[in-house]
Amino acid sequence: MAKLVPENHPALHAIASEITPEEFADGTVKKIIKDLRQAIKTYKIDGYTAVAIAAPQIGVSKRIFIIEDQSGEEDRLPTVIAVNPKITKFSKKTHVVGEGCLSIPDQYGLVKRSTNVTLEATDENGEEYTRGAGGLLAQIIQHENNHLDGILFTDIAEKVWSKEDLDKKTRAEASRT
Repeated sequence: MAKLVPENHPALHAIASEITPEEFADGTVKKIIKDLRQAIKTYKIDGYTAVAIAAPQIGVSKRIFIIEDQSGEEDRLPTVIAVNPKITKFSKKTHVVGEGCLSIPDQYGLVKRSTNVTLEATDENGEEYTRGAGGLLAQIIQHENNHLDGILFTDIAEKVWSKEDLDKKTRAEASRT
């Protein structure tokens, strides 16, 4: 079974390789997607479930990510499978948003992201598609696409905290009220 690799794994810090037509034909793409689905289902820390994962996070330096909200909530995010994705349009409007990452479970940070993006990618069957995304979905697409370029959110964050520091801050604020 595929597992998350540690933060220092080389695949997390390298530009991932494009998927080739041969890798669609020989089942490599379907196997990577299956492994990503297995790995994402195993993540549950402090009551949080995963929503997305990229191939480098399981040690596979290939340009694939999936968004598959594990929350089980009715209004969960749509499932997106992106092979050889490219963000072709970023909105000029940006915002600073909080982010965490499966690969760096003990840190949280503030990252500047475009509020809307346009994604061009191929699905698991080799069909090309284009889709727009806004808000949280746009943020996730940017985060996962960064993984494919060897960029972790901590590399671009405006501010990073350890979860331990956040817990202390939350407890201190709670004791003042």
